[in-house]
Amino acid sequence: MAIASLFAGVFIFSFQDVVVKTVAGSYPVHEVITIRCLISIPILLAMLHWHGGIRALVSPRMGWLALRGAALMVSYTAYYLAFPVLPLASIVALYFTVPLFITALAGPFLGEKIGLNRWIATIVGFAGVVVMMRPASGLFEWAALLPVASAFCYGTAALMARRLGATDSAPVMAFYQNLLFLTGALVMAGLFGQGGYEGDNTGSLGFLLRAWTMPSMTDFLLMAATGPIAAIGTVLLTQAYRMAEANLVASFEYTGLIWASLWGFTFWGEIPGLATLAGAALIVGAGLYMLTRARGGQTPAAEGEVGGERV
Repeated sequence: MAIASLFAGVFIFSFQDVVVKTVAGSYPVHEVITIRCLISIPILLAMLHWHGGIRALVSPRMGWLALRGAALMVSYTAYYLAFPVLPLASIVALYFTVPLFITALAGPFLGEKIGLNRWIATIVGFAGVVVMMRPASGLFEWAALLPVASAFCYGTAALMARRLGATDSAPVMAFYQNLLFLTGALVMAGLFGQGGYEGDNTGSLGFLLRAWTMPSMTDFLLMAATGPIAAIGTVLLTQAYRMAEANLVASFEYTGLIWASLWGFTFWGEIPGLATLAGAALIVGAGLYMLTRARGGQTPAAEGEVGGERV
């Protein structure tokens, strides 16, 4: 049941990527985030009511909850800014450097001791990032740094969740996360919503600086759908990590690459190149190795607590 819930959660979240990539050429990222967050509010309030009531939001660690939400806001924005430029499968593969960053950061954040084998796996995974980016080939795309930056910020937020999880529930953390998402989106809308900085920028910069545009009913419904998609997906992933050992369940997160490749080909005719496949294989292989070692009791404790979260 845990693995089935994980599969379902990853599958549902894959549709959020499709929606955002679909609208990325016509609307600004802050508009997409704002609509998503507003639609998510009543769903999250219902979840809070179900899990202990609204009073749970009055947490003694509100500052840390807000800081974690801000880190996820940066992660979320960086992740989706890559959508107008890179193939979906490449973005998801680069984002899957999250376990590598968690391993690298577990020492300074949590005082965990990381063995030599795990450091080697981390280096191999980052070698996969370099292969996918191809910096010396003349085909390097700066937007490839965005999902890697997203993974770094997400890894930082995940390690915060390791500490916060002892006192605050998943719905509470999700509500603060959504609140910071909305705040960040409104700040970006205030700065860029008039289109004064848009100019002739396209791609990632165009997605960031584009003026706020009144969406068609179809596009509004698409963007609004990301609210329940995120809420339902989060519930399924959280349930998966509650029912079984986190390090076992987490190894199935990589099924996201299957859906990313399928939707990328189906909707945009994207076919991963050899460098993409080779780099993704190194990243996934390194991540799976660390998860396998984790089941042998050699994983940083943080990894057992960070599942069930999504950008």
